[in-house]
Amino acid sequence: MKKSAALAAEDRRALELDTLAAILPIDRRDALAILLTDDDVATLKHLAHEGIGANSLRALASDLAYLEAWSMAATGSPLPWPAPESLALKFVAHHLWDPQKRETDGSHGMPAGVEADLREKGHLRSLGPHAPATVKRRLAHWGTLHRWRGFDGPFSAPTLRAALRLSVRASTRPRGRKSKKAVTRDVLDQLLAVCDWNRLVDFRDKALLLTAFASGGRRRSEIAGLRLEQICSEPPVPLDPADPASGSLPCLSIVLGRTKTGAADEDARVLLIGPPVVALELWIEKAKIAKGPVFRAIDRWGTLQDKALTPQAVTLIVKARCAQAGLDPDAFSAHGLRSGFLTEAARRGVPLPEAMRQSQHRSLQQAARYYNDAEARFGAAARLLV
Repeated sequence: MKKSAALAAEDRRALELDTLAAILPIDRRDALAILLTDDDVATLKHLAHEGIGANSLRALASDLAYLEAWSMAATGSPLPWPAPESLALKFVAHHLWDPQKRETDGSHGMPAGVEADLREKGHLRSLGPHAPATVKRRLAHWGTLHRWRGFDGPFSAPTLRAALRLSVRASTRPRGRKSKKAVTRDVLDQLLAVCDWNRLVDFRDKALLLTAFASGGRRRSEIAGLRLEQICSEPPVPLDPADPASGSLPCLSIVLGRTKTGAADEDARVLLIGPPVVALELWIEKAKIAKGPVFRAIDRWGTLQDKALTPQAVTLIVKARCAQAGLDPDAFSAHGLRSGFLTEAARRGVPLPEAMRQSQHRSLQQAARYYNDAEARFGAAARLLV
């Protein structure tokens, strides 16, 4: 009887998760229905109703599912709400640990039984301690879900903050990049050169690459979700801003709407000037797009689909064009367009605040990292023996 009731509850949660199919990966629906509780599903539906971004909701759902799986493996019970401080500290201790100490102390880090349970059920794939960024993100999402449920949570407790800081400092795992290499102007030119076969897919990919880069390195979700209604015609701008008689360049603006760091009602917009405008308008003309998604799927026979590209498809396009250009596709991803924009801006001496207005970075520290990298590569400090 208990087993039947549990299965009925899972079926009910699966049906409720169907209402989030446009946001959550439907292939994970059944797995999520097993891991998440009724309250978890209700929270996700509430967040979707409040208009939280699709990518943010997917990340929240994924991290909540992992937290529930870890809690069951580590304590034998679902996550308690609010979570006690001791449970959050246990989470840090289980995921951020020193591999060298583990060799001499088997009790250090995640217990073998907890690790085996998570690995057997497919929740744990990485070997060794987690990346500090992953642990920080999951704790942040745990705290967010507490606030949405009306609880304070232990995440601002001095002991937890100190434990996290010390664990991150002791971590030997280097921070990974979303794209190993940046798609700077020279790389972009190589990608554009292989989009010159006058096929429909070439017009699309050329417009996509130029638009994503020139609009400030837009995130893959923003490019995939771009709609014709977001694009506005603007008056031409001078070729040389200091010389009104120098000729003119076509100009468009893109109304960004909701982004990872901005709300839909902020009316944020960025400009496209020159070649990206020409490529984008040519793609829209060739594809006969009158409304809806700008960048759409094209099947193997070259037939344009009504549905928009997925964010994952944007990354696959970048990688495919890298392979065609003779570049290592494993070294590049869609995020390389974003990092490449800032890196190129730094190389050309564009002031950081001006570049951030185009990229819409909110974090000065994050944006400045690309400028610092560019200065280090081309500066004199590392060339004293050259």
